[in-house]
Formats: sequence, C-alpha cells, structure tokens
Amino acid sequence: MAISRAQLLKELLPGLNALFGLEYTRYGEEHKEIYDTESSERSFEEETKLSGFSAAPVKNEGSAIAYDNGQEAWTARYNHETIALGFSITEEAMEDNLYDSLSARYTKALARGMAYTKQVKAAAILNNGFNSAIVGGDGVALFSTAHPLTSGGTNSNRPSTASDLNETSLENAVIQIAAWTDERGLLIAAKPKKLIIPPALMFVATRLLETSLRVGTTDNDINALKNNGSIPEGYTVNHFLTDVNGWFLTTDVPNGMKHFVRTPLATSMDGDFDTGNTRYKARERYSFGYSDPLGMYGSPGST
Repeated sequence: MAISRAQLLKELLPGLNALFGLEYTRYGEEHKEIYDTESSERSFEEETKLSGFSAAPVKNEGSAIAYDNGQEAWTARYNHETIALGFSITEEAMEDNLYDSLSARYTKALARGMAYTKQVKAAAILNNGFNSAIVGGDGVALFSTAHPLTSGGTNSNRPSTASDLNETSLENAVIQIAAWTDERGLLIAAKPKKLIIPPALMFVATRLLETSLRVGTTDNDINALKNNGSIPEGYTVNHFLTDVNGWFLTTDVPNGMKHFVRTPLATSMDGDFDTGNTRYKARERYSFGYSDPLGMYGSPGST
C-alpha cells in the first residue's frame, strides 16, 4: 500500500508548524558489544568444534609412547535470514510537493526499523538462552549446567541456582568460569571480559564494578572485583534484553558469539510503471548465533 495524500492531509495545509514521531533517537549497534562479526559468502555457515588430546602421561623407561586420538565434538550452524522493509509514495503526493519531506522522513524511519530489527534478533539469542527447547550444536541450551564433553564430563555456564546480580553471584561466576575445561578435561584458563545487563541493572552494576569498597556492608574491605580487575571491560547496557533480572558475561573463549553478514544493508528505489508510485526498500541478510557456548555465561535472575 502506498502513502497517499489522504493519509497526510495536514501536510497539505498551510500553517503546519512541525511533524513529529519519526525522529526518535536510535540506540547504537549494541550487538557489537556481544558478537564478533564475520562476513559470509554462503547460504549458511557451519563451524565444528574439535576435541584435543588428554593430559600427557608419564612414559616409563623402555615402554612405548602413548598415542591419543583427535575427533570432532559437534557442529554449530548459522542460517542466514533476509530482512527487508519498504514503502512507496503515490505520484499524486509527489506532485503536491510532498516528495522531499516524505522521502527524507520515511527513509529515516526505514533505517530505524531495520536497525531495531537487528538489535531484537541479536538479543533474542540471549533472551532464549535458557530455553531448553532451543539448543546449540552440543544438544543443550546456550546456558546450561551440563554442556557435554567428549571426555564424559560437563561444563556449566550458568549458576546451579538462578541468582540475581550481586557481589556474591558475580564472584561465583568468575570462579566458575576459571574452572572450565576443554573437551578432554584440561583447564582452559577462561576469564570473563564484560558484563551485559538490561537497563534495570545499570545502577547495581555501577556499584559492583566501580566503587573502591565493598557494596552494602559496613566492613572496610576493598572491592575485590574492582581491585582484581575481574571484569576488565566493565559493563554495557543492552536495551533489548527482555528479562529485567537476567545478566550475562562475555568471556575470552574464542569462537563464541558470532554475527555473520551475508549481505550488508543496502537501500534502493524505483518507479512503478503501472501506478506511477515511487518505491523505496532496505534489505540485508545476516545471522546471529554461537559456536562455543563458553563464549558466554548467564543467569536468568532469581525472580
């Protein structure tokens, strides 16, 4: 359906002082605080996790050396989605001097709609990360207490009991991340990097990470989280997280959260011969997901 004069009667009348409703400030590219972006030249991408070797045993004098086998653990798949949005303007509206104002304003609205969609899709990976019905390559949810290992053990990237963001839960997360192992049970020395929170937790995060002394206590103790640099990149607010109590940590584990760009955002316009309308569209193709779930730690909060 095209935008016509009947939908914009006020813009045809003299004395109109202002048009509003399309000039809201856009949030930035908040997905970049969570995902590593890579380009893609295929209809989908797959990444396979490999299992390394176990710890080296002692070789007794005269005995044969021990040989180990490497293998594939599991595969993560990224299916790219095409995102597109458009609008058209009737030729009568353009003839009545509405072309300049409409194209400028609604082109901005088009960009805002595309940007909003990308942020919603990026945050959806975390928002759905505790849903056991949505699984990754290893067969469990992104945030699980039992990510299976080829050695028979498991890794956990969430607290065993869901907990709100506080000093104790954040310290426990740092300790838990340090205990992660690879597929053969060898410690990987993982560390947290950045705290990802919804707007409702920004003041809690500031007190936890930026004060010199412990929060909520009369003891004259240092803030160990800050003093140790446990969360070196601080915190960032993601406005598209749906759980006001949920919180997340990015880690230094490689090949974790990924954003593949198959086709970058592009806009175009053309004229429709039959109607005389001018059509505008924006289109891009991408996918959000994760390969190694240890790239993130998350808690849904206790309430």
